[in-house]
Amino acid sequence: MIITDFVHEHIPEAEALALSCYEEERRAVPALPEIHSVPDLEGYAENHMGAAAVENGRLVGFLCSVAPFDNVFGSTDVKGVFSPMLANAAVYENRAAIYAALYQYAALKWVRAGAYSHAVCLYAHDEAALGQFFRYGFGLRCVDSIRTMERIDMTKRLDGHCLLGNGSLHEGKNDKAPLGEFIFTELKPEEFSRIYPLEGMLNNHYHISPFFMNRRLESCEEFCEDCVKNKDRCFAALLSGRPCAYLKLSETGETFITLASDYIHITGAFCLPEYRGRGLYQNLINYAADILEKEGYTRLGVDFESINPTAYGFWSKYFAAYTQGVVRRIDERIGQVIVPE
Repeated sequence: MIITDFVHEHIPEAEALALSCYEEERRAVPALPEIHSVPDLEGYAENHMGAAAVENGRLVGFLCSVAPFDNVFGSTDVKGVFSPMLANAAVYENRAAIYAALYQYAALKWVRAGAYSHAVCLYAHDEAALGQFFRYGFGLRCVDSIRTMERIDMTKRLDGHCLLGNGSLHEGKNDKAPLGEFIFTELKPEEFSRIYPLEGMLNNHYHISPFFMNRRLESCEEFCEDCVKNKDRCFAALLSGRPCAYLKLSETGETFITLASDYIHITGAFCLPEYRGRGLYQNLINYAADILEKEGYTRLGVDFESINPTAYGFWSKYFAAYTQGVVRRIDERIGQVIVPE
């Protein structure tokens, strides 16, 4: 097996290999859409950050990344690289060994370019690839998940509350305190500011242990402007007119499948702590699904950090993971001893 630079000549075989690995994951996660092509790989050949594995004249694996960029995860001062979904793949046979050799070759390029945070998007059910990157010091950081618009089953009683099919939450026999009735609604753009306090609470949640993510909080004006600019949809659960939970959706997301016309992506979500564990958020998702399905959407996606235990526990219960983003942070001082190319 020969490890070399990823170049334009590798692209046709790389596209076929990437599609094959995608179909492998799709067999494990049927909610994923069928695809017949991958995003253009030309840029990965042009930025010279990729590696290719060739055996007996056949491409058996490749590992590419975007060009090094600053402010990794929007919350650090470090420069990093990222290999997105479909920008890496390997044949099934000896997959772990192929990825090991590819990363060893590509990582030297990345470090020489000043990138000390290395992130790679792998398929959630690819145990060989995940195991190899874990052996090389990577840890899980991000998860992409998906579900169809099938409603979450809310016929069961949760914590003494009876959740009815009409989306209202009513008191049950064992209520510790009256909750009244929640009203679910889709907010108009001029109403987006109503959920900004919840956005602020979400940002504060990012700071707590073990999350420790230092994300900058937008002003209310910035938040509303971005929502309108991105054509976001905002749904809320109201109690006596007060938003207690919100769901923000966009037609753009972290992976290329967001380009599908029948797909919509969750980009913001928060529920007041005192209303968690009662089925309120599940009902809010169902309410949004009722509206979205009538508009032709069939798939709902979300991405979240595995280091956020609240998000991981909730989304993993109702959505199927199809990628796991693994990350390695290298000591920047190694740049003092690595000889430039």
